[in-house]
Amino acid sequence: MKNIFFHNEVPINYRLLNKQLLRNWLHKAAKKEGYQIKNLNFIFCTDEYLYEMNVNYLQHDTYTDVITFDQSEEKSKIEGDIFISLERVKENAIQNKSKIHNELHRIMIHGLLHLMNYKDKSAALKKKMTAKEEEYLKLRPKVCC
Repeated sequence: MKNIFFHNEVPINYRLLNKQLLRNWLHKAAKKEGYQIKNLNFIFCTDEYLYEMNVNYLQHDTYTDVITFDQSEEKSKIEGDIFISLERVKENAIQNKSKIHNELHRIMIHGLLHLMNYKDKSAALKKKMTAKEEEYLKLRPKVCC
């Protein structure tokens, strides 16, 4: 089950703990939704790096915490890249009075949900996605974090 990979975009040098437990958790979430993860990359980066991607690839002139690129060729097989701004994760954690690793895991599952066709462009869709985030955050192994 080493088909989920974690990368750092320079100058980020983040050391993610308990990678295999997180991989298992993400696989279980995907399986529960009827998906299989074939190849998934999490790329940790800076605000500026993600901002430039948002402008150049999505034509959005805003900062964001996550951008997901779906490269799947089969409907129920997940292949993609999830870029996460660690600066934004830290800021979100402060705003939400949460621990950084909890916020990071929320963003990771959020990106995965996007690859499973969940959207968050309207209030109703965002509410549904947030409920799914909470559902899967509760399934994380207690020892992983």
